[in-house]
Amino acid sequence: MTTLTQVQLESDSEMGGPLMPDAQLRDSTMGHVILIDRLTNVAPGAAVLGCALPCAGDIHWQDTDVDKAARRRKSGHGSAVVWLTGLSGAGKSTLANLLEKRLHTTGKRTYVLDGDNLRHGLNKDLGFSVADRVENIRRVAEVARMLVDAGCIVITAFISPFRADRKMARELMEPGEFIEVFVDTPLDVAEQRDPKGLYRKARRGELKNFTGIDSPYERPDSPEIVIDTTRFDAATSAALVHDRLTAMGLLHLA
Repeated sequence: MTTLTQVQLESDSEMGGPLMPDAQLRDSTMGHVILIDRLTNVAPGAAVLGCALPCAGDIHWQDTDVDKAARRRKSGHGSAVVWLTGLSGAGKSTLANLLEKRLHTTGKRTYVLDGDNLRHGLNKDLGFSVADRVENIRRVAEVARMLVDAGCIVITAFISPFRADRKMARELMEPGEFIEVFVDTPLDVAEQRDPKGLYRKARRGELKNFTGIDSPYERPDSPEIVIDTTRFDAATSAALVHDRLTAMGLLHLA
């Protein structure tokens, strides 16, 4: 077949833009594909199919001398992920910010992973389909695990509507390292708040797969902490979570 070093396809709704395959089409050990226009039967280009990722057997875990226990001793406290889950407008980001400030002022090593913030960078390539939302949480959970290993108290603020995804995140951690906090706000209350105007857009059909409107939110079965935001304001809620973390022994080393 003809060797090509670049394939350029016209953008359409399915392809979404130019396709730029690997240039090493001369490598006979790699598979090839021919692209055919189904309307004209013309072949506008070809590409190489190769394994972009190394095989699992070629990847090995690299141990380091400085481990999680050493990092915790350096921090002077335990490390875990405080996973805030709840509807949009429940107050997760506000609670995460206030909780981190309380922890930070007492010398704790902290980091907040916020849903909107991560979609500006790490998860900017993801949409809001079910598959993309699952991948969104998978990436967050992996980052949280690394930060827990680094000796930090990680606070995540994500709707994370599906129990299976939160279970996946929990199972990445060691026992006691995943603290699920259900920021419990009824849909009608969250919709009245609507600080970003998202519910109004969803009701008008401008946002698809919006949690609580046309996509479900699965309430936690047995979270470590439940915060009823119809009873407590943000500052009180942060204090309640802080007190629970203290009682759980996270904020000091045994």
